[in-house]
Amino acid sequence: MELTKHTHATVVLRDGDRSVLLDPGAYTPTSAELVAAADAVLVTHDHPDHFDADVLTAALDAQPDLRIWAPASVVDALGEHDGRVVAVSPGDTITAGGFEVGVHGGDHAVIHPDLPPMSNVGFLVDGRVFHPGDSYAVPGVPVETLLVPTSGPWAKLGELVDFVRAVQPERAVQIHDLMLSEVGKGSFAQFAGQLTGVDLVTLADGETITV
Repeated sequence: MELTKHTHATVVLRDGDRSVLLDPGAYTPTSAELVAAADAVLVTHDHPDHFDADVLTAALDAQPDLRIWAPASVVDALGEHDGRVVAVSPGDTITAGGFEVGVHGGDHAVIHPDLPPMSNVGFLVDGRVFHPGDSYAVPGVPVETLLVPTSGPWAKLGELVDFVRAVQPERAVQIHDLMLSEVGKGSFAQFAGQLTGVDLVTLADGETITV
């Protein structure tokens, strides 16, 4: 399987003719192009760095075969589009872009107790690659490749380390990193590797690796 990391939390997984796009957000300048090339989109939650409502609405109108799976808040924002936008909850298993996808989590990480609770799901693709969205919630199943958020108003290095230790992946890849400088990305990767024994791979936007 090929994993291409785009800006912030946007990721494309491809295996032969199968592909799925995760979290094409408003912070990703190529979101519209990526959605135009996609048959299946997974959205972890409704924050703009993960979800661009305008881009996805336009794509649903232009691409009759496009399917989107996301929490109910995203479906409420987009509309169901004749069943092509489907709400998912933790415990669900779906088929998206030819991949079997398990849905995990349920809650966004706490930014501050004064803010209301927010929903967030994580997606485990083909039992191998886990995208947690904005959460360090442990999926409780084996994971080969763990996508690890490293920046944001809710992210903490200590919780990141505990997350990687609990999941025990074969490899970890840094995502949700737009707020970090190159020095910051390197610092997080260094600490994470030292404290977990798992290298935290840092990819440039648009870079592809085989997982």
